[in-house]
Amino acid sequence: MTACRHKHLVLLPPTKGRLRCRHCHLTITADELQGGCCPECFAADGTRRDDFEEFMPAGREKTRYQCEECGVIIESD
Repeated sequence: MTACRHKHLVLLPPTKGRLRCRHCHLTITADELQGGCCPECFAADGTRRDDFEEFMPAGREKTRYQCEECGVIIESD
């Protein structure tokens, strides 16, 4: 366990909607999807698939903070 007392917290922005591959079900943000094809499908069998659906996790989103000193992320309801 770390000795950090988490005195300097920064509020993290809410998570953006994600995209889910219709074939392998990988969830990824649009920013992470730089090549336009699913990186998991491409790595697994060399197939370039770009068939995605919008995906929002079920339930209420949690508020997230990050400690500036140690980098731990703390979630709160």
